[in-house]
Amino acid sequence: MSEENRTGPSRRQFLTSAAALGAGSVAAGMARAQTPDPLITEIQPWAQQFGDGVDATPYGLPIRFEDDVIRRNVPWLTADVTSSINFTPIHALDGTITPQGCAFERHHSGAIELAKPDYRLMVNGLVDRELIFTYEDLERFPRENHVYFCECAANTGMEWAGAQLNGAQFTHGMIHNMEYSGVPLRTILQEAGLSAAGDLKDKWIYVEGADASSNGRSIPMEKALDDVLVAFKANGEALRKEHGYPVRLVVPGWEGNMWVKWLRRIEVSDGPVESREETSKYTDTLADGTARKWTWVMDAKSVVTSPSPQSPITHGPGALVITGLAWSGHGRIARVDVSKDGGMTWETARLAGEPGNRALTRFYLDTEWNGEEMFLQSRAMDETGYVQPTKTQLREVRGLNSVYHNNCIQTWWVKPSGEAENVEVS
Repeated sequence: MSEENRTGPSRRQFLTSAAALGAGSVAAGMARAQTPDPLITEIQPWAQQFGDGVDATPYGLPIRFEDDVIRRNVPWLTADVTSSINFTPIHALDGTITPQGCAFERHHSGAIELAKPDYRLMVNGLVDRELIFTYEDLERFPRENHVYFCECAANTGMEWAGAQLNGAQFTHGMIHNMEYSGVPLRTILQEAGLSAAGDLKDKWIYVEGADASSNGRSIPMEKALDDVLVAFKANGEALRKEHGYPVRLVVPGWEGNMWVKWLRRIEVSDGPVESREETSKYTDTLADGTARKWTWVMDAKSVVTSPSPQSPITHGPGALVITGLAWSGHGRIARVDVSKDGGMTWETARLAGEPGNRALTRFYLDTEWNGEEMFLQSRAMDETGYVQPTKTQLREVRGLNSVYHNNCIQTWWVKPSGEAENVEVS
């Protein structure tokens, strides 16, 4: 049967209609080839010879054309010989899952090499049976898989005093989002037998790492028995060395310093230990010099990842996809708004898929760019009704002395050239 005699629209008619529909939107911003394109009309070198065999890369790595999508650091941020912080290239990623090789690192005494046969996890304190688990012991418990974000409390911390670092990777890149596999902490605690004396809600645990810093944090029992995970896999494979191989703690929605790596000890106690990492550090210094303590939860936050300083607009006026990430330690993201004029007007973005609980959510705003400057912002709202604040609103409460928990609205000044810069708007 000929195409013209079909009852439905022909393929040619469909393409014509689609082109007509898109003329005022996407197609209007796309370049149309007026002359034959040799990349289509001529056989290219890659199509004239054999490629690499399956044994060329036994562990798959990104193609060389993507070798700029890497973690980067800012050496002056720490006093160490080598920086103890690097940043996820969030400007170059899409979707929500962070590849382990791109996920940011934060160390207090460097990433250690700890083999599975040498691994031990001690549970002590107010339990019926003080126990020591090997790695193989942990693998024998029923396990779960969950996707969570991990954000350093100091993420965006340099921005308190003004626009400092130019790029989403550097201002917001101390975050990653991975699927963790492991054993619920409550299962481990139940195996050891929690003390029957007193109300468990009044108890705490103290978790400690095996590295030289012995990084340790106190966690209320209510959280410990809720969703905390003793994890040994991420994104389906073993943890990377820099992420706590072979075992780390996952504390969903709470600041990254509590996600103790190389987890070696869990102590049940009557109260918090008041360790170095929860007294002299990881407290929020207010304008009058006092410090807020126990500010564990990472409040709702978002950032436009493209366009941004490291991901400029490289095409002319027309169709433009504005995209970014949103997250909340209180639960799921309910909505994200995007502003092109520095917060004077807002448009509701499209959320890609069902938002996860305490996980990154990708948002898109499919729009048109007329070639004029923009002041791009995003504003997240979570399921509790919390709305991401402006920096002015945060400063009114916290002052300028804070380092941690800066979840303010970020502004990118997009110039007519398509380049972008980190700025503040008042």
